[in-house]
Amino acid sequence: MESLTIIVPCFNEEQNIENYYTNIIKVLDNLFAHYQVISNILFIDDGSTDNTSEVVKKLALDFPEKVSYIILSRNFGKEAALYAGFCHSKADYISIMDVDLQDPPELLIDMYLGIKNEGFDCVAARRKNRAGEPLIRSIFAKVFYYLIRRLSGLQIVDGARDYRMITRQMLDAILSLKESNRFSKGLFPWIGFKTKWLEYENMERTLGSTKWSFSKLVFYALDGIVAFSSVPLIAVSIFGIISMLLSLLLMAFVIIRKIIYDDPVAGWPSLVCLILFTSSIQYFFIGIIGFYIGKIYNESKHRPQFIIKDNSLTLQKV
Repeated sequence: MESLTIIVPCFNEEQNIENYYTNIIKVLDNLFAHYQVISNILFIDDGSTDNTSEVVKKLALDFPEKVSYIILSRNFGKEAALYAGFCHSKADYISIMDVDLQDPPELLIDMYLGIKNEGFDCVAARRKNRAGEPLIRSIFAKVFYYLIRRLSGLQIVDGARDYRMITRQMLDAILSLKESNRFSKGLFPWIGFKTKWLEYENMERTLGSTKWSFSKLVFYALDGIVAFSSVPLIAVSIFGIISMLLSLLLMAFVIIRKIIYDDPVAGWPSLVCLILFTSSIQYFFIGIIGFYIGKIYNESKHRPQFIIKDNSLTLQKV
């Protein structure tokens, strides 16, 4: 019989866990009844400060054949939590789901059939629309997906969710990538393999509130762009060359006007504005370069991407 592990990252989600389990277990029972797939839910508690770990432990105690868990020593971020799940999943198929039920559990069967019967290596979910989402966040998301596709050359689909099912071979390819600054939405298309997309209507959270503030999303987007494109660095250099050429032309214009018309350059306010503008541009570009240098610095330290505090498996720190 084939096996499936569902990786469920959690951060302060005590309200949603039992409700999630009640809904997902019906789908997993159908998956076993019709296709003989043995399933296991692996909860990753990413350093929650509420009772998430206690709720997960109780579920694992009540349903040891269905539920296992990893509790991280602190909040390392969703990407690290996912990587912890990847490192300790031994099943034939691996799925990623959020615990808030914004990912429809019933799509799991379609994902399995897409891999098993249609020859895909990955079946992933994407939202048809962003109904119910704040307008500014929707606009920002569309701009981000457009930019990262243009800058990286990767086909990162607009509306793509982390929710997907992949084969063991594809997971091994993901695990072969050892970078610390991980951006899964970019890693999946980067390694290739055949992917099928399932569309669904946007769904609201069942309980609780999202942990992704707008500022966190902005930094997450910047991480993704920096991880998969050096175009911003090239743009800095090009802008520098253009600025230099324009300044040379301006200098020539001032000198020629002085020689021919004996017209001195008047007004210091325009000079001050020009200096402030060019200085702000320089600081902005230094910030871009610093962002890349910071990523290089983090990679060079070779720190573990996560540390396990407690688990229901036989695990080692990675």
